[in-house]
Amino acid sequence: MSPLAPKKCLLSWSSGKDSAWALDALRRADVPVVGLLTTINQAFDRVAMHAVRRSLLDAQARSIGIPLRPVPLPWPCSNEDYERIMADVCRQAKAEGIECVAFGDLFLPEVRAYRERQLQGSGLTPLFPLWGLPTGPLAREMLAGGLKARITCVDPKALPPSFAGREFDQALLADLPAGVDHCGEKGEFHTFAYAGPMFQEPIAISSGEVVERDGFVFSDLLLNEETRP
Repeated sequence: MSPLAPKKCLLSWSSGKDSAWALDALRRADVPVVGLLTTINQAFDRVAMHAVRRSLLDAQARSIGIPLRPVPLPWPCSNEDYERIMADVCRQAKAEGIECVAFGDLFLPEVRAYRERQLQGSGLTPLFPLWGLPTGPLAREMLAGGLKARITCVDPKALPPSFAGREFDQALLADLPAGVDHCGEKGEFHTFAYAGPMFQEPIAISSGEVVERDGFVFSDLLLNEETRP
């Protein structure tokens, strides 16, 4: 492979809007993404922090047309266990000829530094296709580009619980309190992306119950064909 040729890449996939927009940016740059790398809470079979059901993740991967690479994590999961598991994932990826891992991080330097330390010595290059983009204009660009997402998790210390389950749209951006990042980059909220240019077809979802757990407010999402528990 030429040094200038696109490198096979995994994308760290949270199921949210930033991951989805990073995928679109990578595709526009002709970077071949060969897998969506997602950590799954084994106890609940959901995406860590976003609390998105595995069935919705599978629906995203089908619509995107890229295989999901789930990484089961124990619950609770120590930092030592997490780093050991991810080191194994990196070794396997490198053995398969994968050369880079992309992340949808936007501006937190400590998060980027952690990612870079994690991949150091693995033979995998970290990519940050959205890094440094101003998040207000970026949020509006996502919406103008057809991205649709719904809020699945809210930090009630930053946002009222009523934001859980809301659509990520212009009305939401207008309602965000002062100091809350428009992309929720400081953990104020997390989303599930269900339509946009990275999907072959929209994912039909409906809202389930809203619960408070471990200091966060979660809005459950279901595929339309699923029955509620």
